[in-house]
Amino acid sequence: MTDGTAVDTRPTKIMYVAEATAHGGREGYVTSQDGHIDLRVAMPPQLGGDGNGTNPEQLFAAGYSSCFHNALILVGNREGYDLTGSTVSAKVGIGPNKQHGYGLAVALSVSLPVLDPDLAAKLVDAAHEICPYSNATRGNIDVTILLG
Repeated sequence: MTDGTAVDTRPTKIMYVAEATAHGGREGYVTSQDGHIDLRVAMPPQLGGDGNGTNPEQLFAAGYSSCFHNALILVGNREGYDLTGSTVSAKVGIGPNKQHGYGLAVALSVSLPVLDPDLAAKLVDAAHEICPYSNATRGNIDVTILLG
């Protein structure tokens, strides 16, 4: 909202619960309760690790990009647009913050090749309002959306 009023984006009904477990933190593995995820986790070389595994930032990027893309498709379909060929890529950065901890920053790159730029921007803005990841990160993480 543009007037600065806080919006309550908490779910009114839980429809699905995902469950995953980390074993060993950033140098271990992660599994999901249903067995679909069973991955080695390793620190990337930029953070002093060997990079021989995925990492939380990659998993977050995969989740955010797929969730945002689905919100975009939903908005497009509601408006009568076919978004075939569209893509969303996410870059998730991590670094120190002013509280002596760490923070994240996200850059989403959206490709809507069949739509004119003004319409594409309108759909991206609408998707950003309904995407659960966007709602969870709003006000907490810098999210930049690039439309190309």
